[in-house]
Amino acid sequence: MTDLVPFEGVGIRSDLHEGQRWFSVVDVIGILTGSVDPSKYWSVVKRRDAAEAKKEGGVGQLSTVCRKFKFLAPDGKMRATDCATPEGLLRIIQSVPSPKAEPLKLWLAQVGYERIQEDQDPELAINRAKDQFRAMGMPEELVALRLDGIQERQRLTDEWKARGVQDGREYGILTAIIAEQAVGKRPSDHKVMKGLKMGENLRDNMTPMEMLLTQLGEAATTEITRAKDAQGFRQNEATAREGGGIAGKARRDIEAATGKPVATGESPLKEARKRLQAPKTMPPPAPSDES
Repeated sequence: MTDLVPFEGVGIRSDLHEGQRWFSVVDVIGILTGSVDPSKYWSVVKRRDAAEAKKEGGVGQLSTVCRKFKFLAPDGKMRATDCATPEGLLRIIQSVPSPKAEPLKLWLAQVGYERIQEDQDPELAINRAKDQFRAMGMPEELVALRLDGIQERQRLTDEWKARGVQDGREYGILTAIIAEQAVGKRPSDHKVMKGLKMGENLRDNMTPMEMLLTQLGEAATTEITRAKDAQGFRQNEATAREGGGIAGKARRDIEAATGKPVATGESPLKEARKRLQAPKTMPPPAPSDES
């Protein structure tokens, strides 16, 4: 299942495939270089590696350590993306001069160790996620909501997996159906509304009401899916619309009572970070006894 693994507050898209963790190379390149177009930068790096190898009669190594996986892109579509294992990422990191190289290497080692621990004790994953959200600057009152949302999402995707829905594109379609009903926006449009960049997680940046309605839509979908024993994509598409519709009714009632839409460009996470990063105002010096 595709998820985001945080590095210094930025999510790196990741997928677990046949027991092996793969990471989006473009996301890592973006962190290493700060480039506004990390995809183009990565293409240049691959061409340069291939050209240098060709001079010596060989084949470029960087492309060979990558595999394509479909990840949700900033435009809301599932797109094939170059991915590498931690070992492959180390080789890529070494080819890109960056002050972020060493922190990323340490992060990769830590991620590998933590994933093994979490497989053995799932409670560690919950506690670690809690610590990561706090380290990102997420307000304490949102941490519990975010964790509840993760667990509810996992319940739903477990049902989809058991019922023949394909991870990737089909998960993305069903998720968008629920979200559009629950909060009134498709995830891709909601990210644009909030001004989120590639690698920034929409759910991390939701308001409490957006989180609650998203969770309600997914919880309702899970229960309806079980009750109707939905099988395959088409039947699960119908239950996603039904479950999302339950949250949508609650949303419309809230909007009618408050006079404003639930979906918003606000990000409590970003606002909390700004407050943390704002320079502290020093109090005026106390009057001197000598004056």
